[in-house]
Amino acid sequence: MIGSETLILASLSLPIVGAGAIALCGRLPNLREAATLITAALLLSCVAPLLPMVLAGERPALMLFEMLPGLPIAFTVEPLGMLFALVASGLWIVNSLYSIGYMRGNNEEKQTRFYVCFALAIAAAIGIAFAGNVFTLFVFYELLTLVTYPLVTHHGTDKAKAGGRTYLGILIGTSVVFLLPALVFTWYVAGTTDFTPGGILGGKLSDVALAGLLFLYMFGIGKAALMPFHRWLPAAMVAPTPVSALLHAVAVVKAGVFSVVKVIVYVFGADTLVAQGGADWLTAIAGFTIIAASIVALRADNLKRRLAYSTIGQLSYVILAAALLTPLSLAAAALHIAAHAVGKITLFFAAGAIYTAAHKTNVSELDGIGRRMPWTMGAFAIGALSMIGLPPAAGFVSKWYLLSGAMGAGEWAVVAVLLASTLLNAGYFVPIVYRAFFRPPSAEDEHHPHGEAPLLMVVALTTTAAATLALFFFPGVPLALAQQMLGG
Repeated sequence: MIGSETLILASLSLPIVGAGAIALCGRLPNLREAATLITAALLLSCVAPLLPMVLAGERPALMLFEMLPGLPIAFTVEPLGMLFALVASGLWIVNSLYSIGYMRGNNEEKQTRFYVCFALAIAAAIGIAFAGNVFTLFVFYELLTLVTYPLVTHHGTDKAKAGGRTYLGILIGTSVVFLLPALVFTWYVAGTTDFTPGGILGGKLSDVALAGLLFLYMFGIGKAALMPFHRWLPAAMVAPTPVSALLHAVAVVKAGVFSVVKVIVYVFGADTLVAQGGADWLTAIAGFTIIAASIVALRADNLKRRLAYSTIGQLSYVILAAALLTPLSLAAAALHIAAHAVGKITLFFAAGAIYTAAHKTNVSELDGIGRRMPWTMGAFAIGALSMIGLPPAAGFVSKWYLLSGAMGAGEWAVVAVLLASTLLNAGYFVPIVYRAFFRPPSAEDEHHPHGEAPLLMVVALTTTAAATLALFFFPGVPLALAQQMLGG
């Protein structure tokens, strides 16, 4: 039996080794893509065996070295990190299948660089998931920003470069201005940055100082897209659709909200924040972000832009859940990380399939497209159900837990935000499904018919749609990990 330290080290190093193999096979597309798929499958085979250990109460750990005294590069597999690692490694396989169909179907250039950077992004995501302290998380968080920049600017156009500058500027800027000082101050106050059940700041700060430090963390973790530091996300939509899926579902934004929940649970501690009222302001900011992003999405005609603002609102569901600090809401935060991942990647896969098969990018152009692309738009409808929070999709489960937590805590303003956002979500998703299936196709489509996108793309998006349904009926693993996170 392979030891836990070996599994952690293999999980961290496999995507890096795979990136090297992909680069070496660059002149042989079939071999290059086989290397991608094999690496992704091997990564999941290293991550998955850690799950039963974590569910049994173990916390597998690995310490590599100390950068400075008291600041080690160290890894600990706790329940929330286990969930994030499963999401990232599992979806990499599906995204790789989709990417092969998309990149070939659209004759994209620089495909080798794309697959190399994608593998390195997954390596950084696993490093974030398994980070044993804030310092290690910070290092891999910054690496994730840097290795995804070439993916955002993949097309090399002026628009792509401008989007990349916004992406890099906001994410690096928030890290340097807010997150790095928060890390240093935590180390100074607590003498450690280790993620510890119950937190490391209890009794060490005044109410004002605690709220101030939380402010630094929440806005320093720019990948969580809390307003006003959200513009990098729609700016990054200039990237190819598989990159959008990476940004929205597999690694980048998930790294953001994962880091938010991990810091709240393991650095501050829910009991400490409840006792000192340090998170009261965060519920208001998250609620505002949910409503404001939903209103922008409602007015957006470009499909990827609509999905981008939907993501901003959905991320703040996780932040809102974490800020409520009740057991049910913290469980909802963990559940929504998984539910949003499979639902939103389905929606972006569908958007990319529509572009590849029909060359359409706007909602107003989708009349009747469901008749020509029934698998794609059927999967889109399932992803939309999940984002709205309706059964039988995974988003219903996490939203139910969040709503129950808010009602149990008497947070009626939060309940109102959830109900209003549900209506807004329906307002910008239902018309897309209606147009696709219940309106006649345009005259252009009648004269220039098209079918589904390449088979690999359809297989990928139907797989993630099926996963969205499966998580509704079988939420056992994320629920068990959420209970382990809360010490249950």
